[in-house]
Amino acid sequence: MPFFEDEYIFLADADAKKHWMKVSYGMIKTSFGTVDGSKFRELDDGSTLIIAGTEFTAFRPGTTDLIGSLERGAQIITPKDAASIIMNCDIKCGDRVLEVGAGSGALTTVLVTAAAPNGHVHTVELREEYALRALKNLKRTGLEKYWTYQIGDAKTADVEFTADALITDMPDPWLALPNLSKNLRPGGRICSYIPNMNQVESAVHALRKENYFAVRTIELLEREIEVHPGGVRPSFQMLGHSGYIVFGRKRA
Repeated sequence: MPFFEDEYIFLADADAKKHWMKVSYGMIKTSFGTVDGSKFRELDDGSTLIIAGTEFTAFRPGTTDLIGSLERGAQIITPKDAASIIMNCDIKCGDRVLEVGAGSGALTTVLVTAAAPNGHVHTVELREEYALRALKNLKRTGLEKYWTYQIGDAKTADVEFTADALITDMPDPWLALPNLSKNLRPGGRICSYIPNMNQVESAVHALRKENYFAVRTIELLEREIEVHPGGVRPSFQMLGHSGYIVFGRKRA
């Protein structure tokens, strides 16, 4: 499918470095030269083009690409964790998701991508600057119309939104549970992303006290495998602890 005006794409060079740009059918000024944007009328995803004597491959970004290029403030929820949240919370097109904590918008991007175009994501964020950064990052997907936010403290905020899934990214989610549990439909799924083990204990006990079903906690570790001529081995570096993820399901 050809590239459209105003969509974000990246050009990958020989070293796999990604150069981001917004498509225009006019002349486009970039850090590596001026691009004749009319070429994108005919180019398809994965096509190559020459700019200032250098060959690039043009790609339409996936969600993982977008997360890796976000303008960051707070620490983001990584793709390995975000993918597990989507699967364990069964978030799909048409679902309504209530999120606590926008951060830089990484998980928000994943949630909106999964729920759109028939669903919606609503975020309660304590700080306006985080919400605006998330909105800026989300606009790169073109799906921002499926997202709304409100500024407030999740522990006390008046939220008018019924959700299929409640996702929190805060250190003390058990304190927000009495306020937000009513916004989660019966049978809906809850997920708390938590950095420390002692916080996991408090979150799990709170969910069990509220009679949530199948409460469990996981941690995901990711190790890349390096493949070279004559040898294959695990990478010396790995993406280790990033956070604990607590899941549960609301009983009627």
